Amino acid sequence: MPSLVLDISLTADEFLAVYQGRANRVLLRSRDDRKVSLPAHHLRPHLGHAGVQGTFQLEFSADGRLLSLHRLA
Repeated sequence: MPSLVLDISLTADEFLAVYQGRANRVLLRSRDDRKVSLPAHHLRPHLGHAGVQGTFQLEFSADGRLLSLHRLA
C-alpha cells in the first residue's frame, strides 16, 4: 500500500480557518517533496492547544483514496 511521510506544523490559529468555514483542505508537502491536498477533517483528531504538530504517515490506495493517517512522532 502506498504511503507518504509528512512533517506537519500547523498552529491553532492556522487551523482556525477550518472551523470558521474559510478552508476545508490543507496543502502539505511530503518528505519526498510531493504536494498533498488533505481534507482538514482528517487532522482534527490530532489537534491540540498548539495546533497540529508532528510526523505523520499517510496511507492511500492505488487510486489515491486516503486509507489512514497516523502519528509517527
